[in-house]
Parts: sequence; structure tokens; C-alpha cells
Amino acid sequence: MLKIKSRLLLLIITLFISALISFVSLLLLFGIDNIDFVDFTKVFLLTFLVVYILGNVYTRSFLYSKLKEISKDILPEKNISQTVTTNMEELVSEIKDYDSKRKSEFSEMKKLESFRREFIGNLAHEIKTPLFTSQSYILTLLDGAIKDKNVNIKYLKTASKAIDRLNLIVKDLDLITKIESGESILNKNKFDIINLTENVFEMLEFTAKKKKIKLTVNKDKGLETKVIADKEKIEQVLTNLIDNSIKYGKDYGTTEIVIQSLNEDKIIVRVTDNGVGFKKENYTRIFERFFRVDRSGSRSAGGSGLGLAIVKHIIDAHDEKIYVESEFGVGSEFSFTLEKSK
Repeated sequence: MLKIKSRLLLLIITLFISALISFVSLLLLFGIDNIDFVDFTKVFLLTFLVVYILGNVYTRSFLYSKLKEISKDILPEKNISQTVTTNMEELVSEIKDYDSKRKSEFSEMKKLESFRREFIGNLAHEIKTPLFTSQSYILTLLDGAIKDKNVNIKYLKTASKAIDRLNLIVKDLDLITKIESGESILNKNKFDIINLTENVFEMLEFTAKKKKIKLTVNKDKGLETKVIADKEKIEQVLTNLIDNSIKYGKDYGTTEIVIQSLNEDKIIVRVTDNGVGFKKENYTRIFERFFRVDRSGSRSAGGSGLGLAIVKHIIDAHDEKIYVESEFGVGSEFSFTLEKSK
């Protein structure tokens, strides 16, 4: 529609200018009394053709130069000649598309900035707590408590625990950074996932007994449980998931590991508990670094706050999938896939 209006306007202007030039030319050449209609028509048609062609050339040249300037500012293409067009509808469409992309990028930048601020805030909080604890007890000892045999060993042990937690946070952050940057190379080999799970149970048995939590492992009947993966890293995945299920599990509860066949090439490992669970609104954020379902800021459960983030990174590095299902107050299930050994 815009194109038709532009051509119509050019035609009207050309008619007017051609008529004016034809009349003035004949007037100067023959005088007002000797102007003939036939001569006027011939001159008018010739003038109209010349003016219309020149008008088109000038308009396109003018528009091209102006739109080229606009395109340089708005559409950062390397080859401007491929971008610039005198078709206004096409240009408007390109500008709208470009504007939409920039808005999307800006929105993504805002999300990343928000995540960065939250991450730094959480990291500062996680590090501040053990630092403040260890510093407080060490300063108390230096102020004279070291001479009090009733408290000096107790204070040193508390400071040591705080430093251990700080060391755990730093080690976990270092591991995530290495996995993300590709420095941590997977060393895939064949191993039995049942045996590995039982080894993790042995390591965490004492913690589970304190809460009277029963640890069990089951598999599909006749299922071959040998897999191909990085044994050390999958052990860490199982350790983090089982440790979490114990920390947030209910006293006298259960943590069950079930190994099942997913398809011809994959098995799925399910880690299920009947602990506190969490709400569905937290599903998308549960694997974020330092994200806590408990927003009260309590750190009574311990840990670095990076356990699930590490789990997600390790499973992603294996090109496998991890799933989560949970019902608040009922329990949770984390499951992940692994490649079967052929």
C-alpha cells in the first residue's frame, strides 16, 4: 500500500512539473497566441517521460543514500549493500526483526546479570559463615580462652569444622569450574553400578544410622548392571544425591536406589527418599549453585550448597539426562541415565 502511494505521488508531481515546463517552453518560443494543442501534447509527453525517469533515478538514489546511513546505525551488517533496500515495507520489517532480537538479548542479559548478583551474594554468604565462625573462636582463644582447659579444645574443634566447610566450598567450586571449562576430562570405563552404590552406602552408613534411615538398593530382575562412564565422577553423583536424601530425610525414613532398564542402550538410576521434598516452583532452580529450597538461610544441614549443581554438570558432561520429581512433605526422586556396557 505504501509503495502504491509513493508511485502515485511521484506521478502527480511529474504531471504537474511536465505541464508547467511544456507551457513555459512553448510560451517562450512561440508566444501565447501561437501555442498549438498538438505541439503542446508532443512537448508534454516528451517532457513527462524525461522528468519521470529523472525523478525515479533521483528518488532511488536519494533514498538509497539516506537508508544506507540509517542501516549503518541500526542494522550492523558487514555488507551494507545487501542490507539496504528502497522498499520501505521490507526495511521496516528488517528493523522490527532486529529490534526484537535486541530486546531478546537485552532480556537475557538482565537475567544473567540477576543470576550473577544472586550467585555472588550466595557465595559471599556461604563463605562468610565459616570464616566468621573460625575467626570468632580463634580470636576468643587468643584473648585468653586458650588457657581454659574446659573450652580450648572445644573451640579449636569448632574452628576446624568451619575451615573444613570453607575448604569443601572451594573444592566444589573448583570442580564445577573445571567441568565447565573442559579441564576435567572424563575417564570412561566399565564398572558395576550396584557395587559402586554399595560402596557409597558404606561411606554414608554412619550418617544414615544417626537418623535411623534405611539404605536399600534394588534392580530389575535379570538386569545387567555394568555401565560405561567415569566411575569416580558417577561415585560423586551418587554420594551427593544419597547424602542429600539423608540430610533432608525424616528420622526412621528410607533412601532407596533402584536400577532399571530404560531402553536397549540405557539404564536409569533412581534415588528415592521420603524426606521433606520441595515444591514444583523450585524444579527449574534446584540445580543452581547455592540455591536453597529453605529460604530462611539455615545452614544446619551443612554441605557446600553445590552438591546438586555438581551432579547436573557431571551428568551433562556424560551427555546423559537427569530428572527430578518431588512432593512437598512427602519426598523426592532424582534419577539419571547411564550407558549400558555392551
